[in-house]
Amino acid sequence: MGTIGPRGLLDTVAGTPLVPLTRLLPACPARLFAKLESFNPGGSAKDRSAHAMVADAWASGQIGPGSTLVESSSGNFAVALARLALLNDLHAVCVVDPRTNPATVSVLRALGAEVVAITEPDPETGDWLVARLARVRELVAERADAVWLDQYSHPAAVRAHADGTMREIDLALGGAVDWLFVATSTTGTIAGCLAHVERAGLPTRVVAVDAAGSVLFGGERGTRRLAGYGAGIVPALAEGLHPHEVVRVPDADAVVGTRALARREGILAGASAGAVAAAVARCAPRLSGTVALILHDGGLPYASTVFDDAWVESELGLTPAEMDARVAAFGEDA
Repeated sequence: MGTIGPRGLLDTVAGTPLVPLTRLLPACPARLFAKLESFNPGGSAKDRSAHAMVADAWASGQIGPGSTLVESSSGNFAVALARLALLNDLHAVCVVDPRTNPATVSVLRALGAEVVAITEPDPETGDWLVARLARVRELVAERADAVWLDQYSHPAAVRAHADGTMREIDLALGGAVDWLFVATSTTGTIAGCLAHVERAGLPTRVVAVDAAGSVLFGGERGTRRLAGYGAGIVPALAEGLHPHEVVRVPDADAVVGTRALARREGILAGASAGAVAAAVARCAPRLSGTVALILHDGGLPYASTVFDDAWVESELGLTPAEMDARVAAFGEDA
């Protein structure tokens, strides 16, 4: 069937900048670099995964003009899929939950996607992801033309980050990547990074940054208020996956990390990026050499959540004064 198109905007996927972080943790003995995935056209690393998955399905004949793509997403993958659908005469149906940022929902509708919002978590597990996936299966069964590419199991997502994200970091740093910190959810990004590290024979120690309350890598299920990292199921992509370390970051610590990135480096990033920053701060005393942080998305869609004092106080119980004090002290107690 050829390749997906049109070219132009889609050619801007990947090749994102890697920038030094000189102010985030000034006492850290290692050199820190941030991979800014917000520079992708959809504002996140999910542009890479979505592009690879749709291209694979298109080339194989699984989908074509007029196909309906149904997917579960906390936001970023949905935005990437919606744009790809728009530019290739496909129809995107995105299943979201109440944790999805309102701005993201507006963007999805602006791009012509159909938004299906579930209102209750899974009754047995209390997890929103489990409920979203159940709704996806229902929609695919109801619609004859519907296809679920499944970002939680599709190998093209892994290849996108092995051949793209981690390869770019490796080339930019000349193979001298001692540590890599990457947030996990579908685990496509970290699986790809681990694959490149292994095949290139890099000495990189890969750290999975997971949410407190996530079941990934043996975690214990709990309440999670932030979308974008952590998971309520163990996806197929995580099977046989063994990061060198796992750091679990509570919601409040992720928000502090997000705000520290903004206040100290001028980087507006999302909740998972804040979790990555918090994990690096926790590990800082034993870091050395060169450390890369993958910051999965930008912060503007989070203006009404992690950057909103009223939301933080209501959802996480931290007053503005308490939050300011924790951001000011970020990294000092590592």
